Amino acid sequence: MALNDVLVHLDSTPQAATRLAVAADVARRHQAHLTGLFVVDVSPPIMGAADAGSGAVLAGLIDAMRADAIEAAGKVEATFHEALRREGIAGEWRAPEGSTAELVSLHARYADLVVLGQADAAGAPAGAAVLAATIFDSGRPVLVIPYAGSFASVGQRVLIGWNAGREATRAVHDALPLLAQAASVTISAVNPRIGLGAHGEQPGADIARHLARHGVTVTVEHTVAPEIGAADILLNRASELSADLLVVGAYGHSRLREFLLGGVTRSLLHQMTVPVLLSH
Repeated sequence: MALNDVLVHLDSTPQAATRLAVAADVARRHQAHLTGLFVVDVSPPIMGAADAGSGAVLAGLIDAMRADAIEAAGKVEATFHEALRREGIAGEWRAPEGSTAELVSLHARYADLVVLGQADAAGAPAGAAVLAATIFDSGRPVLVIPYAGSFASVGQRVLIGWNAGREATRAVHDALPLLAQAASVTISAVNPRIGLGAHGEQPGADIARHLARHGVTVTVEHTVAPEIGAADILLNRASELSADLLVVGAYGHSRLREFLLGGVTRSLLHQMTVPVLLSH
């Protein structure tokens, strides 16, 4: 599989510039087509009972919000086209109107890789909704860029969080074009389960052999520390390796269980310090 079609979700926040820089770099290295997506999301404001009957007031507010959003989209579009010119890559701009979560997930289905941003530190529900909808509903790998920090390049030093599950298998396959260009790839099995249907007799050996047949040389390591969360172990190891990309399967448990009890994906999306490629 090749990365021929990359989609990046952009908005008017400062973090959008970081996402664009990463997406443009990936598109350039893979000679991919880059699509910039800005959703004009004009949700009606919640009005008090005294104002609820004033259709004219509501219509005026929505018109003003739409005008502001379209103006913001125009400024981001100019930045996007400048990035295309600077990187020498082909691309297109899209600015549909509607629900951000629904439209990002819809457009993502027609890309090889989707670049999104981590939800902001305040936990705004809109950002989390976009991530969840795209991860669960698009069927595409999602590259999530942390809310804070700058990332000159992504995919040179890769850490794979391997648990031998379906989602991790999907993530490794989706990441193959990036792994093929990486300078180093490390497979980390955290608290591996030994035996048939789990990691096998040598955790990580089977996926290492599979990747070797794709021309990817890997280092395999195991960590046994049941008292420490897997997300913490992976992020600490990513820091130790100076990894610029973490590849993991997304939501091996149900969304409800992750929401109520927590989980590796939920923890990574809250604590991430390095770009993370997720597949479900």
